[in-house]
Amino acid sequence: MNKKIITSISALLIFGVFIILNSCNNTAKKTNKKETKKTVYASDIIPFFDHWKLILGDGSNAGFANNFENKDFFYTANDGNSDWIVFKTPNGGDTHGTSNNTRTELAQVKKWYPKTANDKLTATLKVMNVSATGDARVAASHAVVVGQIHSADKHENEPLKIFYKKFPSHTKGSVFWHYEINTKGNNNSGRWDYSTAVWGHDFSVVGTEANTYPEEPKEGIALGEEFSYEIEVKNGIMTLKFISKGHETKTFTKNLIESEYTTTADISEQTQKLFVPMGQDGVERKEAYTGEGLFFKLGAYNQTNGKSPEVNKNWCSGAEIHGGDIKKQYEDGNYAEVWFKTGSIFISDDAVSNEGYFTKND
Repeated sequence: MNKKIITSISALLIFGVFIILNSCNNTAKKTNKKETKKTVYASDIIPFFDHWKLILGDGSNAGFANNFENKDFFYTANDGNSDWIVFKTPNGGDTHGTSNNTRTELAQVKKWYPKTANDKLTATLKVMNVSATGDARVAASHAVVVGQIHSADKHENEPLKIFYKKFPSHTKGSVFWHYEINTKGNNNSGRWDYSTAVWGHDFSVVGTEANTYPEEPKEGIALGEEFSYEIEVKNGIMTLKFISKGHETKTFTKNLIESEYTTTADISEQTQKLFVPMGQDGVERKEAYTGEGLFFKLGAYNQTNGKSPEVNKNWCSGAEIHGGDIKKQYEDGNYAEVWFKTGSIFISDDAVSNEGYFTKND
């Protein structure tokens, strides 16, 4: 064979071996290189955290939650389809302000006034857990509040609380909302809520015994089932819209600047049964929440606590809290957990700083 041809073939073979070896070396380098998994923060999922301060389930104010996580209370998860923000709250822990209940919840850093408001909050969420224990006769047992309007002034009452509640033996739970009166006078002990059902029952449907549950709601929402709410306050009128696939869309309105509860004759039958027996029989200011700074809240405000039902048969659940041990509560289901996928907030031009609320309650 021609020497030139042999030499060329040899050169090609050597070059080929070099390419193969070099390719193997590059593959080895790629294989051995450790991949660093990027942390997905809540603010990556819903970029609206400049508008909120985050209260954690240990009662602390974590402040602005951009690029923040806390593995006990506030972090992110992926369900195989989407990233979600997780709000998790034990039955028993340190609380924020004067509340009986623990919360992992966002509180708006600005307040606005209902008479001139043009404010809106939207959210899509699913409730993943409510407390495994609690006295079924107590209306707040097995419930979590997932959205609120709160007053920053005077009594600091709540013209809106959106609840999810599910009894342990049920597959489906109820979604309902509350209006709390802005009590007339300086004594707020007579305040009470009026509950309106969205899907399923309202707050007043309770068990006959501590561990005996009422009938399961036929058109309720299961744990892990998505639903959305929209809260809009404009010119003194609050409009609520609730949406969930496979369920009827529901819309409600409530006047926040003119009360319908100014006399004892206005107290509804629901309130007569739930609150009046405990001395909560107040009436509301004629102007309701006029002149008070209001603000939105969003998250997991656990309504189940370890306080004795003898203290208050509506709000004290007598649930398991393991002496406040968070790990033990999480292990046996004594907590509330809510996942949020989307959210948005629109704020009035006349909104002002809400720092006074945090200074008072932190």
